[in-house]
Amino acid sequence: MGGDPLPRARTAVFMTFAVNGFGFASWASRIPDIRTDLALTPGELGRTLLAGALGSVLALPMAGRVITALGAARTTTVGVLVAAVGLVALGVGLDLVGSAVATALGLLVFAVGVSLWDVAMNHEGAAVEQRLGRTVMPHFHACFSGGTVLGALVAVGLVALHVPVLAHLAGAAVLVLAVGLPTPRAYLARTQEPVGVPTTPTARGSAWLEPRTLVIGLVVLVAALTEGTANDWIAIAVTEGHDQPGWVGVLAFATFLGAMTCGRLLGVGLLDRFGRVPVLRGTFVLAALGSLLVVLGSTPLAFVGVVLWGVGASLGFPVGMSAAADDPVRAAARLSVVSTIGYVAFIVGPPLLGLMGDHVGVLRSLLLVGLLALPALVAVTAVRERQVDAR
Repeated sequence: MGGDPLPRARTAVFMTFAVNGFGFASWASRIPDIRTDLALTPGELGRTLLAGALGSVLALPMAGRVITALGAARTTTVGVLVAAVGLVALGVGLDLVGSAVATALGLLVFAVGVSLWDVAMNHEGAAVEQRLGRTVMPHFHACFSGGTVLGALVAVGLVALHVPVLAHLAGAAVLVLAVGLPTPRAYLARTQEPVGVPTTPTARGSAWLEPRTLVIGLVVLVAALTEGTANDWIAIAVTEGHDQPGWVGVLAFATFLGAMTCGRLLGVGLLDRFGRVPVLRGTFVLAALGSLLVVLGSTPLAFVGVVLWGVGASLGFPVGMSAAADDPVRAAARLSVVSTIGYVAFIVGPPLLGLMGDHVGVLRSLLLVGLLALPALVAVTAVRERQVDAR
């Protein structure tokens, strides 16, 4: 094939982020149904969701090695296949088996697939960004958010029509396979990815021992927990904490995802103009303020808070991915470390909030989001644009 492969690779990354988001929102939008159908307390739901954390813990640490061995395209393909199986298994566990254990097993499989897929698509996105020579990672993550918005809006209609969870998730799995499997074929060839040279004396050591990488991981941890908490609990918080019907809770979830998508689309210009550090500080403050409005405000103010929370959660994860991949030589290893930290928080944190919810209520447990913004405001200096080295 002739021509520049970069535009095709960029389009492929956009598409794989979008379909990943659609798959994620498809299952996340049915969390209230999982709780209702299985008659779970917040703590029991939290323990069920911990299966996703286990899947991530199993998959994320080895993702860098898998990418090094197979390449980003093949790793993405493996992740798509496993995630689709997990979606169907999750629906079977809920609707046919009617067991929290079976549902959790499906979630575990889904999390393994999504974790491999996620690190691979972020690795490819970083490679494309470096070859383009300008900030585009937030746009890729905006496509993820756009996919989640579409998935959530579809779910609003399906929940209102009382469509069974299995039928919903099986349909989502078909779409994930139809779009997700052919897309990685347009990724950059492995020989076309940036290679560079090591920029630090420790470049051959473990990325887990690099201070800058670990602090970037802390930033991503807070961002992921801020986003993951909203994904898992906003619908329930609005439904139960503000005494609203189920579709209003799902609409709040979709509103959060829409705000996050807008934040990622508009954030590229802000990042290029002001830099990573001041922009992230501003967004973390917005997330904290938004969570307070959700918890303490009336229902209309809660929706305002949902918007602020979504914008505030929009840039931490993609900026952290870009910062981890600043040195092309160490991109796969550092992305694996940062993704592991971030996704464990993304999936472990919300279940832990469920355990808190047993004691203080789901709505009040969301106050933790505001507290987490404080260490993040200090740690964001680690994501500063690389000047000389990648430490």
